[in-house]
Amino acid sequence: MNYGFVKVAAAVPHVKVADCKYNAGQLESLIAIAEGKGVQIVTFPEMCITAYTCGDLFGQQLLLEEAEMALIQILNNTRQLDIISILGMPVVVNSTVINAAVVIQKGKILGVIPKTYLPNYKEFYEQRWFTSALQVAETSVRLCGQVVPLGTNLLFETSDTTFGVEICEDLWSTIPPSSTLALQGAEILFNLSADDEGIGKHSYLCSLIGQQSARCIAGYVFSSCGFGESTTDVVFAGNGLIYEDGRQLASSERFSMEEQLVISEIDVERLRAERRINTTFAACKGNLPADRKPIRIATEFVNSKELNLTRNFSMHPFVPKGKALNERCEEVFSIQVAGLAQRLVHTGAKTAVIGISGGLDSTLALLVCIRTFDKLSLPRKNIIGVTMPGFGTTDRTYNNALSLMESLGVTVREISIKEACIQHFKDIAHDINVHDVTYENSQARERTQILMDIANQTNGMVIGTGDLSELALGWATYNGDHMSMYGVNSSVPKTLVKYLVKWVADNGMDDTSRTTLLDIVDTPISPELIPADENGEIKQKTEDLVGPYELHDFFLYYFMRFGFRPSKIFMLASRTFNGVHDEETIKKWLFIFFRRFFNQQFKRSCLPDGPKVGSISISPRGDWRMPSDASSAAWLKEIESL
Repeated sequence: MNYGFVKVAAAVPHVKVADCKYNAGQLESLIAIAEGKGVQIVTFPEMCITAYTCGDLFGQQLLLEEAEMALIQILNNTRQLDIISILGMPVVVNSTVINAAVVIQKGKILGVIPKTYLPNYKEFYEQRWFTSALQVAETSVRLCGQVVPLGTNLLFETSDTTFGVEICEDLWSTIPPSSTLALQGAEILFNLSADDEGIGKHSYLCSLIGQQSARCIAGYVFSSCGFGESTTDVVFAGNGLIYEDGRQLASSERFSMEEQLVISEIDVERLRAERRINTTFAACKGNLPADRKPIRIATEFVNSKELNLTRNFSMHPFVPKGKALNERCEEVFSIQVAGLAQRLVHTGAKTAVIGISGGLDSTLALLVCIRTFDKLSLPRKNIIGVTMPGFGTTDRTYNNALSLMESLGVTVREISIKEACIQHFKDIAHDINVHDVTYENSQARERTQILMDIANQTNGMVIGTGDLSELALGWATYNGDHMSMYGVNSSVPKTLVKYLVKWVADNGMDDTSRTTLLDIVDTPISPELIPADENGEIKQKTEDLVGPYELHDFFLYYFMRFGFRPSKIFMLASRTFNGVHDEETIKKWLFIFFRRFFNQQFKRSCLPDGPKVGSISISPRGDWRMPSDASSAAWLKEIESL
């Protein structure tokens, strides 16, 4: 089972200018290597059979015949290989020469694609030798004794994907042919190129490919000339690049003197999911010319070798690495602050009321309030931090809550909930020694009541602290911590929360606050609703009860962002967390995730407002509109069968 992945390759061969027989041997070798590695489709550079820098030799009959003979040789020698190859060569069409991409499989030519835009400026003079596709009326061509389809509107359909081809300058044009091919159904786009190098050009090229793959919601495989091309006036670095929906998956070593084969897997299932929900992509199909009809070419079954993923997946898809993490934290925090600022200004609220537990989520929410009030030039004393110790509160979290509020200069209120809860247990005849859901939820609802009433007293607004991961799992007490007047953390995943808190700690905090924040980051995640152990340590650890948040955030990302089925998520998680969590553990928590996600939708159906910060939100007014009565049976059945 390939789970929607298509293995592709960008080949950068060593060539000799105008030596077609030598070049054919190099291409055959790379095709064979690619096929052995399970590649289903491999593309080569522009004019790879002759080399791109032949100049006026493209007008020589001998070179044109040698190119065709070389293609015959490649067809014969790769006939038994289970792979589709895309090669570049000059092709004669009705006494003119086109710069062409030739798609072959098992001794057959599937189609020929002419280059549309021929650069004729600066160092390029292609119009001297070639005819543009815009000037070619023919729809078929005889090549190597075969009459084959010819055109820029060819779509090649395999059992796993549909792909299209464009050539070099086509990508640099205002409206690339690949845009039309994508709208007509191409999920992977291949580009045979001969891009020479210049200062700053490579970064622009990567940006161009990334943008085109994102705009087309497609995979994009780019192969450009390398070592062996003439350096009379220009140099070719050998760029093999593979992108998926804006993200680079693999790249070649630039300026290498060795041949290269850049391999990765494009997740076509992911691309299809993106296209299904992107209504703009569908609407753009209406802009296609009525007379522009694609020619669909069926291929034989391609490469049945077992899938061997070479691309890696992050254990923490919400948390980028390196410099990007700081940028992510700054942007998320800024969105939270901007959202809260607008809500405060609009409502005219005089105070922000927030429950401070000494845990990560309430800490982040408090930091958002601090930054918001500072930006609005409001006194921090108008932030009312309320610590509400209960039966499970430990000294560590209690002291951290007080220390943080005092060092940040907010108004501190301490209200124990013990006596109120004891009275409540008496009122409803609940045994205080029975630490069940009633025992726990009573405390959460008592805290929420206190916050709401203080907000009423002070003309204020209760700021919610619950995060995306908790809301996805329904790990919140209905009408308890589930409810607020504005939830600033509502689309921030748990795995990112601690990095946000640490980022704030490292950026402009005083030493006392920073020390407290770092200790909060290291504190186990807990609702602290059950009494501490005999050593006064946290006894009730959330991840022991609902599972590791790193797993749940992984499941959440691929379920909501791309609509993956449980078996695919399980495969990715098993591979990604190998050595960290075994398959039995992953399966256990995957089942819990889907069971809870479906069963707890009723809590998400009435969430308070809160800002969307990333690609995933579970707001019932925005990204996620799911009926509370939806059945999880199909998902759970698939997990059980794993």
